[in-house]
Amino acid sequence: MDQPIPKTEAEWREKLTPEQYHVMREKGTEAPFTGEYFVTKDKGVYRCSVCGNALFASDTKFDSGTGWPSFDAPVDPARVQYHEDMSQGVRRVEVTCGRCGAHLGHMFDDGPTSTKKRFCINSVCLKLEKTASETTS
Repeated sequence: MDQPIPKTEAEWREKLTPEQYHVMREKGTEAPFTGEYFVTKDKGVYRCSVCGNALFASDTKFDSGTGWPSFDAPVDPARVQYHEDMSQGVRRVEVTCGRCGAHLGHMFDDGPTSTKKRFCINSVCLKLEKTASETTS
C-alpha cells in the first residue's frame, strides 16, 4: 500500500470539485439516484477519485435499490478503513480511503451475498477504470 497523502484543507479544496469536497472531506452525501455510477454495469476497477487507490471491483457491485453504487467487498481489506459514525443518531460504519483518508460512504451488514456486507459508496468518490471495451449500462 502506498504512503498516505498529506494535504492541507486548502490543497484539498483546490484539487476537488465543490461536490467532491463536500462529500469526501466534509463527510457529506450526494443525492441518491443522481451519481454517475449507481446504474453502471461496466467492467473494471473502481478507484478513489482523489488518489487512484483501487477500492472495488465491478464484479462485487450490485443493485441495492438505495440509489448509490453498492459493493459486497473491497478489492483488498487494507484499501479501506472503517470508523464508527454516530452522526445520524444511530451506529453506522463510515468507510474511508485507506490511502488518502477521503470519506467514501458507509458499510452495512445487510448485503445479499455471502459477505453480508453492503458498501454504499458515493459516485463522486469513485473513478471507474474500465477493463473491457464493451459496456452495458
